[in-house]
Amino acid sequence: MTDVALITGTSSGMGMHAAVHLAQRGLRVVATMRDPRGADRLHAAAEAAGVTLDVRALDVVDHAASAELVAAIVAEYGSIDVLVNNAGRGMVASAEQLSMEQIRDQLEVNYLAPVNLTKLVLPGMRQRGRGTILTVTSVGGAVGQPFADAYCGSKFAVEGFMQSLAVRFGVWVGVIEPAAVASDFVANAERPGAGGSGPYAPLLDAYLKRSSGSFASAQTAESAGAAIADAVSSDTTRWGLSHLAIGVGYALMTVAFIACRSYLRDAGEERWSAWALPFAVFGSALFPILTGMEFASLAAAETNGD
Repeated sequence: MTDVALITGTSSGMGMHAAVHLAQRGLRVVATMRDPRGADRLHAAAEAAGVTLDVRALDVVDHAASAELVAAIVAEYGSIDVLVNNAGRGMVASAEQLSMEQIRDQLEVNYLAPVNLTKLVLPGMRQRGRGTILTVTSVGGAVGQPFADAYCGSKFAVEGFMQSLAVRFGVWVGVIEPAAVASDFVANAERPGAGGSGPYAPLLDAYLKRSSGSFASAQTAESAGAAIADAVSSDTTRWGLSHLAIGVGYALMTVAFIACRSYLRDAGEERWSAWALPFAVFGSALFPILTGMEFASLAAAETNGD
């Protein structure tokens, strides 16, 4: 019997490519997005790959609609064997620039929506004794980043939930933590306060200006989507991969803080510049240590047949 995968946030980017890659691996894929009228790129990618997708509407913050969709999929196909919580939303601003409504919006999309969908599919997976739940979080769910206060907070929350989820019964739960990915995600992120006035304005504007090129030259959305599909089908992925993400996060933060030294100097905040060099040394040293330990751990696990 063909496994059924439900994946959210597939209108573009790595979610779109993940849906296609999952279908290429033989799964029946239900790909969701808020408005299926924007599914042209998804349909084109599926056609180019020679696969068929079941595209449906879902706004993940509508919990009642999520329950209706899960029930409809189970009624039509018999089960949901794989859930990929991919839908997410970014917001670039400091906490002072955000309203509580904007902070709640980040939690609704990035935390409560995956929690809700996970709760909806868990009973069926537990009863069948098998299932996979994979949540796309972020390096920002392992290491905090400048001007991502609400975003990182929501990603830390969903990481904690998934890691704490006491699921056995043959159900596999995991997260995947992308770093920079060249996709529409950054362009779609809200930027409250950017280009305005206030104490954070020069820092935020400088940060946005100097980081604008980093995502354009980052990992492709296609390769990130393939990694998501690989994680779904992997039997060796384990929570230790979070340590690798932390290592990557520290490396990224090293770069960010070195760059931040010049941002802050431009803004006349010389007092912070002293932190850049020691943090760079610490992060550069920690990165190979953590990643080396992680690769050794995975190699040992595979050798021992864990």
